[in-house]
Amino acid sequence: MSTIQERLQGRWRITETKTWDNDYLDLVEPAFIAFAPDGAGEFRFGVVVASLDCADSQTDVGFRFQGSDEGDEVVGEGWAACDGPDTIHGEIAFWNGDETTFKARRWPRS
Repeated sequence: MSTIQERLQGRWRITETKTWDNDYLDLVEPAFIAFAPDGAGEFRFGVVVASLDCADSQTDVGFRFQGSDEGDEVVGEGWAACDGPDTIHGEIAFWNGDETTFKARRWPRS
């Protein structure tokens, strides 16, 4: 049986958040969150770019992140869980800042 982290590996297209609309999410490039086999990852949406440090539990993958928002340093934490083979949901919380839920679908492989 695969771990949650193995099931989440790859790139996921962020399709919806509670806080930001799709125009903002895709401002610079299509919004995404990605999980690597080594516990690393990244997300990009709007003008936010961040690296993830991930750890899985029995039900989800938790992560801490560090990155930038228009050049200002941002840090925070979040989690992601599988809804099915091609959809996930989760939360992204900036320390001393915004907090949002998100939904994403598996990025089509090229």
